[in-house]
Amino acid sequence: MELTALERRVLDGGEITREEALWLYEQPLEALCAAADRIRAHFCGDGFDLCTIVNGKSGRCSENCRFCAQSAHNHTGAEEYPLLPEEELVAQAKRNQAQGVLRYSIVTSGKRLSDQEVDRMCAAIRRIREECGIAVCVSFGLLDEGQYRKLKQAGASRVHNNLESSRRNFPNICTTHTFEDKVAAIRAAQAAGLSVCSGGIMGLGETVEDRVDMALSLRELGIGSVPVNMLNPIPGTPFENNRRLTVEEMRRIAAVYRFLLPRAAIRLAGGRGLMPDKGEQCFRSGANAAISGDMLTTAGITVETDLAMLNRLGYEPRLAGE
Repeated sequence: MELTALERRVLDGGEITREEALWLYEQPLEALCAAADRIRAHFCGDGFDLCTIVNGKSGRCSENCRFCAQSAHNHTGAEEYPLLPEEELVAQAKRNQAQGVLRYSIVTSGKRLSDQEVDRMCAAIRRIREECGIAVCVSFGLLDEGQYRKLKQAGASRVHNNLESSRRNFPNICTTHTFEDKVAAIRAAQAAGLSVCSGGIMGLGETVEDRVDMALSLRELGIGSVPVNMLNPIPGTPFENNRRLTVEEMRRIAAVYRFLLPRAAIRLAGGRGLMPDKGEQCFRSGANAAISGDMLTTAGITVETDLAMLNRLGYEPRLAGE
């Protein structure tokens, strides 16, 4: 098996297997990352998908995700509030667009929004699309196809719903819903005509095999936007003492994901601010998208700082997968 042969296969439109991905994971880092960056350039060019998120409803979540500051099962002191008012969501969307952001994602805590809450969000999305035109992504939990159709009709174009980890490892992360529940919600969003953003968190105690298996699940689902989060161990969560991953580990993950998902937007998300270079080396290793600004419960990196970095790297902000 040779790195150059696997790179050529991917460039020619072929796929690599699970066993080949695991072999790639063990290859010299710089050669692996350089090959991944060539694949990124071939399929994605110099486009870089930059989005921002707003915490549209915070805390008191019924789910027991072991990494999450907003779970009612954890004791983190995270801020708690109901759905933000429509005016605030619209104003934040306008501020983001003025900064040069092309996609704005509204994220809410909880297993799923109620029908009434979905209707309220539809009203806000209509106004955002009418008044500033920024693309809208929604992360509202495990909705059904009918609810997703309402959101699409209101103007949302993308749904976010992370798998979080592999099917095998998921019960070690959450037991109040299942990996299959996640897949069902993703397929419902796709059936409603929405694109899907789905990935996971690295550093949850998963194995290399789990990382590869999650990517293979994403490939099977046809996901075009893949957030790669690095766990920020939050005091009060069961994972507060987990080891923080290194930049080198994140580069290796990004590179192997590029081989497995050559056309996808590989998006650095939560935890990027913990990296000394704010992800710059990963953006030379196959990653080509990011969440900018603040995260849900932690500080992020300013849009201005990110745009300056993208300019330095030769990237151009551009929506992917719309």
